[in-house]
Amino acid sequence: MTGITILSQSATIGGLQDQGTPARPLSQPPCRLSGIDVELAGAGENKSGIWQCEPGRFERQLANAEVMHIIAGACTFTPTGGEALQIRAGDTLFFPAHTTGEWHVHETLRKVFVVMT
Repeated sequence: MTGITILSQSATIGGLQDQGTPARPLSQPPCRLSGIDVELAGAGENKSGIWQCEPGRFERQLANAEVMHIIAGACTFTPTGGEALQIRAGDTLFFPAHTTGEWHVHETLRKVFVVMT
């Protein structure tokens, strides 16, 4: 066995697990979150998987650095003290540790992520 995990057609794959709502929602009702965590041998404490968010607004409060690739949807991210960034399917983002700001998800967003711990 190789230990390689394949999530076929990850932009449309079903079976995502409910992950509740953001800790700091800015819209009512709060957007719903779901995802699949993927264990990756040799990645140490880093976390990876597929994450999805329904339309809405919330504060980003993750202190860790994160790499993400958007595989479906569209949103705006406005870094604290910065200009709004338009983000859509096909974009890859590299967030430095302690990046704060506001997510505004316009179309259900799905991403592949790696969070550095």
